[in-house]
Amino acid sequence: MLQNLTGWHSLVILAIVLLVFGSAKLPALAKSVGQSVRILKEETQSDPAAPEREDA
Repeated sequence: MLQNLTGWHSLVILAIVLLVFGSAKLPALAKSVGQSVRILKEETQSDPAAPEREDA
């Protein structure tokens, strides 16, 4: 589904996001998304001290 997206699709999506959130809130939204992605990366890294899960 996503392999058919082109540059025009990205521009349309960006325009819709700009209309919905407004230009004043976009920097805060981008910062929030960046922090969420960073937290997700940290949480998904395997912790060697964590016990292994055994599926029976």
